[in-house]
Amino acid sequence: MRDAHASLAELRERLEELTGRPGGLADVLDVAELSYATGMPAETVVALLAGRSVPETSLGERVRQRLDFLRETRRRPDGKRYSLDELAKIAGTSRQWLSEWRRSGLPSLEHADRIRRHFDLPAGFFTADEAEALHAALQPVLGELEAKADPLAPLRTPGFYRLARRAPHMSPRKLQALAEWAEMITERGPAEDDDL
Repeated sequence: MRDAHASLAELRERLEELTGRPGGLADVLDVAELSYATGMPAETVVALLAGRSVPETSLGERVRQRLDFLRETRRRPDGKRYSLDELAKIAGTSRQWLSEWRRSGLPSLEHADRIRRHFDLPAGFFTADEAEALHAALQPVLGELEAKADPLAPLRTPGFYRLARRAPHMSPRKLQALAEWAEMITERGPAEDDDL
């Protein structure tokens, strides 16, 4: 497996290239959103985006920190913070177990996964080290920036290449009809795409 720090450095380099902000990713990316997605404090995210190292944490420390972060950042539908009793119920365990988990930082996989799924958190939310967590959270950001930088990239498929090779042999009327058809299908909403 590749080193998480090396992978993050490559990803950071590509993001800097796409944004035109070498060393300034924290100024152009949503640090609060990345913090929320990773379960890490904003200052940790900023340091990693700048290429600085952050203090290594043990697995137990990460799990404790992210459980506490989860309690601080995820709210019940009424806007109030989840109690330990409510989190224990979500995990399918007792408050005493959850309290022990917070002390030891070593949850059972089943209970941690129940909490993760309840809050729709990425796999590894509690256990990924800082570089891994940020790398995973930056993947969709990279995808969006690359799509903006090259809007034709999704069209570079064998099917579209075959169609493009036929274009010189098509009449202007057929080319116009093809363009209108393409306009029509691209106006559909994302939910409608599944019906095609």
